[in-house]
Amino acid sequence: MSPESQRKKVVLTYGTFDLFHVGHLNLLERLKALGDYLIVGVSTDEFNAGKGKQTIIPFVDRLKIVQSVKCVDLAIAEESWTQKADDIRRYGVSVFGMGADWEGKFDDLRQYCEVVYLPRTEGISSTSLKQLTRVLDKGHIEDLKQALGIISAIVDKLE
Repeated sequence: MSPESQRKKVVLTYGTFDLFHVGHLNLLERLKALGDYLIVGVSTDEFNAGKGKQTIIPFVDRLKIVQSVKCVDLAIAEESWTQKADDIRRYGVSVFGMGADWEGKFDDLRQYCEVVYLPRTEGISSTSLKQLTRVLDKGHIEDLKQALGIISAIVDKLE
């Protein structure tokens, strides 16, 4: 980080940012509005695997996407739960922010900086997008055919 950015109000957040969508963008823009310099930690594939999460988009691509967002000043790798406090000290963070779905989970960081939880964008999440893409999986084609058969039988009875 440049000496100039060290004098600014620094905001820090973390996320996986898989299947980047408007909810991610809204959160990052709201976080940037809380300060002058936004740092975004992007979870590595290895860290996600340790959390039992599998991403669709590889880490290098997710990092590049996040770094390309206009309101993001710096994107870094998130490799562990414990790095948050270290990053807060390293980058001189004033505000640590996360989506409201993490409410209360990072209150221990209040000893280092302000902690805020911002509302999510209604109606969109990477999890819901992944669930929708499951229907495209060949393994679910039979499920779809069966469901269509049931729907067709119901419609026939109504006629």
